[in-house]
Amino acid sequence: MVFIEQILFIVALGVTGYFIWQRYNLIKRAIQLGRPEDRTDNPGERMRIMLRVAFGQRKMFAKPLVGFMHFIIYAGFIIINIEILEIIIDGILGTHRVFAPYITGIYPFLIGVFEVLAMGVIAVCVAFLARRYVMRVGRFQPERHREMSWRWPRLDATLILMFEILLMLAFLTWNASDSVLRERGVGHYGEVPVGDFLISQGLKPLFAGFSNTALVAYERFSWWFHILGILFFAVYVTYSKHLHIIIGFPNVYYSDLKPKGEIKNMPDITKEVQLALGITPTDAASVDDNGEQPQAEPGRFGAKDVTDLRWINLMNAYSCTECGRCTAACPANITGKALSPRKIMMDTRDRMEDIQRGWKQHGYDHKDDKSLLGDYITVEEINACTTCQACVQECPVNIDPLDIIMQLRRYRIMEEAQAPASWNAMFSNVENNMAPWKFSPSDRFNWAEQVNK
Repeated sequence: MVFIEQILFIVALGVTGYFIWQRYNLIKRAIQLGRPEDRTDNPGERMRIMLRVAFGQRKMFAKPLVGFMHFIIYAGFIIINIEILEIIIDGILGTHRVFAPYITGIYPFLIGVFEVLAMGVIAVCVAFLARRYVMRVGRFQPERHREMSWRWPRLDATLILMFEILLMLAFLTWNASDSVLRERGVGHYGEVPVGDFLISQGLKPLFAGFSNTALVAYERFSWWFHILGILFFAVYVTYSKHLHIIIGFPNVYYSDLKPKGEIKNMPDITKEVQLALGITPTDAASVDDNGEQPQAEPGRFGAKDVTDLRWINLMNAYSCTECGRCTAACPANITGKALSPRKIMMDTRDRMEDIQRGWKQHGYDHKDDKSLLGDYITVEEINACTTCQACVQECPVNIDPLDIIMQLRRYRIMEEAQAPASWNAMFSNVENNMAPWKFSPSDRFNWAEQVNK
């Protein structure tokens, strides 16, 4: 029987690894659709940002209570998974609590720590469900945010929270049933030299009336449910917003180090302006040995589809937690405009997922007739943005929805010449008067004369 369990366990590990690898390759290929950009500079500073923001959850603690609850789940996920190493070894070798004989003195303490974290995870998951469905926090409600009216975003969050509760309950009841079997000296259970565990010992009365056979059956069921649930979870998160558990760390590492508010210039436009002014282009690679500009065909101005965005924009989309902090801080959204920065990121990810479905059906050369701008994100949305950087500031994993919005705007204005009339007037004033207002630069300080009177 043990041998059969070992075979089944190894098969389960192999199947899980296969699906994760397949999904990893698809996501990697989708991110690589983006245009190249070097984000390897200042590795020391990038590592410090990742330690503060990703590992330290710094931005989450802007709201201390919610930050603390999120940290409990985060710490539980990281630390409890140490216990999975023992389960995997037991599953492959057919052993039972393989580490216990070697660290007998501290083994109950370690499992006790895991159990305290498991109880914390259960409590926080219940609290988060209450925030969504009892307290009805505004940024999660479909009647206020249309991107949350789709069935999947709400269902995804609920499934994960419920699933984490079930996994932690399985872990605790497995420990409790295992302790009762040790007390009774049943088979190999009685050979494990450890005592009771901190939390699960309180659940032992639940199993007092079980026969030895029934208790062994439940212990095996809870063990298998716990580990298979974790393996299923590992595959599921690659399709879920909870992919940020993994990809959020590199996403923060590759954050934009430039000051917020600094708008990226378009290299092609910069070169054209420099050449028009008789200035040697700052990009040395753009000048040949004779000091002349090679006549290369310029690329698309701005972005119409995900292939026009930078790879970091696409990684941002896969890192989005759909928490809605960006949207809750967006002044355009607060005042009833169509823009939701969260929806911008969700739409970008949805576009890549649609491309992946096309790859699966027709091969990697398949191209459809859809585009990010128009089929997923509307002109009304991107025109509502005030470029205030509130969404960038609020994101707990340093996602930049504004960068995507700006690139979509640039395409709309520079490629399609479809700027709103008021914007065209402003552009004309900036070009002619060096200010957004329609008066001569020589009159700019006329107001000072009035003040001195």
